[in-house]
Amino acid sequence: GLVLEIAAHSEIADARLRNVERILPVQALPVHTLSLIRFASNYYQYPIGQAAFVALPAALRRVSYSGPKPQWQYVLTTAGKAVPVNEFPARATVKRRLLAALRLAPMCRADLMAVSASAAKLVESWAQAGWVEKRPETLPQGKAGFTTNAQHELTDEQRAAVDAISAGFGSFSPWLLDGITGSGKTEIYFRLIEQAAGRGAQTLLMVPEINLTPQLEERFRGRFPDLRLVSLHSNLAEGERCANWLAASTGRAQVVIGTRLSIFTPLPQLGLIIIDEEQDGSFKQQVGLRYSARDLAIFYARQRQVPAVLGSATPSLETYHNARSRRFGHLHLSRRPAANRASIRLVDIRGMGKVQSLSDPVLQAIGACHARGEQSLVFLNRRGFAPVIVCAACGWNAGCSRCSARLVWHLRDAVLRCHYCGHEERMPRACPSCGNQDLKGLGQGTQRLEQLLGERFPGARVLRIDRDSTRRKLAWHTMQDDIRQERVDILVGTQMLAKGHDFPKLTLVVVVNPDGALYAADFRAGEKLFQQLMQVAGRAGRADLAGEVLVQTQFPEHPLYRALVHQDYRSFAEELLDERRVAVFPPFVYQALLRAESQSESTLMDFLGFAASQGALGHDAVTLYDPVPATIAKIAGHHRGQLLAQSASRAELQRFLSEWRPLLVESKSRRVRWSLDVDPIDL
Repeated sequence: GLVLEIAAHSEIADARLRNVERILPVQALPVHTLSLIRFASNYYQYPIGQAAFVALPAALRRVSYSGPKPQWQYVLTTAGKAVPVNEFPARATVKRRLLAALRLAPMCRADLMAVSASAAKLVESWAQAGWVEKRPETLPQGKAGFTTNAQHELTDEQRAAVDAISAGFGSFSPWLLDGITGSGKTEIYFRLIEQAAGRGAQTLLMVPEINLTPQLEERFRGRFPDLRLVSLHSNLAEGERCANWLAASTGRAQVVIGTRLSIFTPLPQLGLIIIDEEQDGSFKQQVGLRYSARDLAIFYARQRQVPAVLGSATPSLETYHNARSRRFGHLHLSRRPAANRASIRLVDIRGMGKVQSLSDPVLQAIGACHARGEQSLVFLNRRGFAPVIVCAACGWNAGCSRCSARLVWHLRDAVLRCHYCGHEERMPRACPSCGNQDLKGLGQGTQRLEQLLGERFPGARVLRIDRDSTRRKLAWHTMQDDIRQERVDILVGTQMLAKGHDFPKLTLVVVVNPDGALYAADFRAGEKLFQQLMQVAGRAGRADLAGEVLVQTQFPEHPLYRALVHQDYRSFAEELLDERRVAVFPPFVYQALLRAESQSESTLMDFLGFAASQGALGHDAVTLYDPVPATIAKIAGHHRGQLLAQSASRAELQRFLSEWRPLLVESKSRRVRWSLDVDPIDL
């Protein structure tokens, strides 16, 4: 348990209270972190105790925790400096890299892990051999004494952005840094981090995806070899994550790069918060404490009186509206400093055969790209071989027995797999309904595209990148290295490839089948599609080579695609905001969604009906809509439903939720699991 405060009296009966048996050697959470936790608990309607545990690494929550381990710095001795790199064979790459890194500067455990997972064990053996000396790690000295390897001159727009944001150091100033993909937002981040470190302040840099963290770490260490950086994300081992958290919370780390959970990290010298790709949905936690790390970062920056920078090529409409309303400062980067903006062209596929997934112009462009020795990316946000298996004789299709979803055919594993609950079954040899052996796979998945491209371009090296192909440990790291070393000609991938990656030889991007999102039920579907297409388009032409983007569509006259061709997000965002205002959708109203699930559909709807009756009393400023099934009405044997509450006033909605939630708790419906999702990003 966590002791949050000491009270003289309690409304809970003495018999239910527990004594504190032992206090674990965990440092106290500072006041500002506790304040953030309380705000998150109140705003997102989640119990304070469970919210508080989110802020602590798993290792600190164990009764067996015995306190922080000593932190060491590793320094080459005179004997170690005399060891020639050539003493190690060429295949001993870790030893060579470690020795080269130690010659540049002393290293802590986080630095060793950046070299290799085996570097920590290796350096201990070198210490026993007398090549390395272990010294207690000291806190950074702050302002002076670190080097920076700046390689680029700032453009006028970049310099103006750095000057405007840095002028707000020491006070709360939120900024939208709105720049086209490849316009140099990361360079601005580095300049701001440099200035913050020069003031003795820490920086929290939040990224949406774990896969982006190693790439950013590598760039950061090359830029600032003397600054201490730690990463915080769920792929870290428990002990490493705890050590990094402690380094940040004691001030030993000047920079923290992390995913959404890093917002709860105590940072005693915090001076700057940066949220990269702020529009990304992964900043919103979807289970437990359903918080938005982006929104909490704004609250935290106000609390700590520091600047907050929200970077994006395609900002969320909420952030764009805040900038347009002058709640946030707005900085725009309109051009790439060292690259050409990729041209975007629509490929009309009306009349193209249903069997054919890539049009002739697209195949010709891929072939020409390969002939030039450049790389291409074929983007399809659907993994597997075929999303639907049907019987041509009787119309049977393969559905999941536990979900209201179809099974996806995965060719190499010869299985049908549900992408919602994980259920798998062998691919049937014949139709289970009529016995017909002519089963067909409809639609396209990344595996089918990989097969097609391999057959069409037998001399090209085709690499598929999706959740299936990157399951093995270090698989994605190896794939990135293969791409950069030009051991790959054609990439086939999902949204894993859309964000933040920089591949200099990638000049052609092909987008397959984006039309489905145009007519989705979610009112945010158009916004999300435009953001995704702009992101993936930004992978082309990031070096000196010109880039081209081809988008296959049956609706080339659609306003979204017209805006995409001109790469005019502002006009598209203004049009969407006008639609949202008329339709009374966020950001012009505030929403909360009651999500519920049960093994019994009738029990589920009875609970939602009860919730609607309890919430309909005495709150004229809040509209409560009728209970409805969720978009995917059944997952893993549980029926799912929801109930939407909406208000033009955030304060009125919060007042309603604070009164409504206790009534739902008191219902004690054990056969229903439910949660409140404040500011939901999907309905």
